[in-house]
Order: sequence, then structure tokens, then C-alpha cells
Amino acid sequence: MAIQHTVAVLGPGGTGGLLAALLSRSGHRVVCLAQDRTADTLRRTGITVRSKQFGEFTAPVEADTELREPVDACLITVKHTALGAALTRIPPAALGDALVVPLLNGVEHPAALRARYRPDRVAPAVIRVESTRLAPGLIEHGSPFTEVDLAGDAVPRDRLDALAATLTAAGTSARTVGDETAALWAKMAFLAPFALLTTRYGLPLGEARTRHRDELRALVAETAAVSRACGAPVDPAGALARYDTFPPTTKSSMQRDAEAGRPLELDAIGGALLRAAERHGVPAPVTARLVRELRDAGH
Repeated sequence: MAIQHTVAVLGPGGTGGLLAALLSRSGHRVVCLAQDRTADTLRRTGITVRSKQFGEFTAPVEADTELREPVDACLITVKHTALGAALTRIPPAALGDALVVPLLNGVEHPAALRARYRPDRVAPAVIRVESTRLAPGLIEHGSPFTEVDLAGDAVPRDRLDALAATLTAAGTSARTVGDETAALWAKMAFLAPFALLTTRYGLPLGEARTRHRDELRALVAETAAVSRACGAPVDPAGALARYDTFPPTTKSSMQRDAEAGRPLELDAIGGALLRAAERHGVPAPVTARLVRELRDAGH
């Protein structure tokens, strides 16, 4: 019989809600941490997922406004813009020996989490998925994949492997990777050019990669150079080719946030990239211009 784990999910939105529902469906106890109204809804209705990969199903979850007991793992799936306020829902003393697993965009959040929680239990992860919260407890999963890379240079490898196995058994493709920096920068190197370009021009990827090809190429080159300087080699040609494989209607999450009038993760993505570029003396003029223009536009 499979071992039942208790997993907390901070921020049961598109990504967190999907993972919470998958883990619950596979027999684990899931506690979602959210605002009062969302927590009330989840306790009553559970989480419904509509997915081409997983089908349509509803899974029961527990919900609360704050973590009140030790868990095996706590997945942090809020947007970077909400991270500071959301962490008040996870008192360090309540975690016990739990792994703290942030699935956030950017590269700077692990240091902030290690300053608050046990450094050898913070396991930064990268997720590749397109999943949207349509309403509290209603998740639309659009991508034909849900891939998770778990890292954490100071975290015991057996703990990472056990969580990867749990996530894989729940339906994702999860694995442990050896280099935290490489994992975070691999995501950043793909996400930053895509997010900045589509959001700046308000265009889906198909039009953006065609009409602004030179800028995309420059953004990819600048991001790759910064990534290399941080110790994480990236292949610019491979990154550029990957954008061309995505459906033309694809939008970045940053662009969707802009269209909905939500706060953008501009500082966590563009700002962090420029800070790393400055630390290592790497020129990034196109990135700097797009970030400046987005800020000037009120973001």
C-alpha cells in the first residue's frame, strides 16, 4: 500500500490547485492555505480540474487560512508579487521537518525563504505547465504536460527523490535534478524573453516572434549570457528554436496578468535578470529597455 503524505499548498491557484487536486486524487491528504473566502469554498466543493491530460475530476481537500500542524511538504505556488504576505500563513514553527518547495518564477526567492525557514529544507522547484484558476476551486489545465524539476543543493537527496516519486505517481512528470542554479536559470532563460516581449507589445507568441524577431533574438542572447555568468550554461539557438514550436496563440502568464489588470512579476523576472547582469558586468540593453518601458506604462 502506498504511503499517504500530508502536503500543504500555499496558493491553490492555477498551478497549486492542479497539484493539490492531483495529490488528493492519488490518496494523499492535502491542506490548501488561502484567504477565508477561498478556504471556505474549497472545504465545501473541493477542487475541480478540467484537463486534456487528466480528464475532468473533482478532488476533496482540506483548507485553512494558516498552517497549524507539521506536514511532509509545503508547496508554495503563489505569484512572486504575493509571496511576502502569503508567507504569514506558514509560521516557521508549524512546519516541523517539512520540505518547503517554492514553484515560483525568478531566481531570488530561495534566499528569502532560507532566511525564514530551515535552509536545508528549502527545495526550489521548476514547473512547466499551463494551468489557470477560473474561480476558487475550478482549474483549467491546458498544456499536454505537467513537468516538475526538484532541486535544493543542501536538501537530503532521498527527501527530494521521495517527493518526486509522489508527484510522479500523482500524474506529473517529476524528477530530481542535481544543480539548483542550473534548474532555476534554465526556466528564467526561457521565461524572461517570452514574458517581456509578449507583455511589452500585447501580442501572443506567434505574432511577437515574427514581428519582433530581432528583439527576441537579442533578449535570448542577453539572458543566455547572464545565465552563463551565473554558472548555468544555456543554448541560445535551442531556446530560440523552442519558441517556434509553441502554438502561435500562446501567451505568457505575465501578459495574461497585464490583460487582467493584475500586478506583474516584472521585478522577479526582468528586475532579477538585470540585477544579475549588473553583478556580473554583462550588458543587457534590450532587456533593460523593455523593463523600463513596461514600468513607464504603469507596471
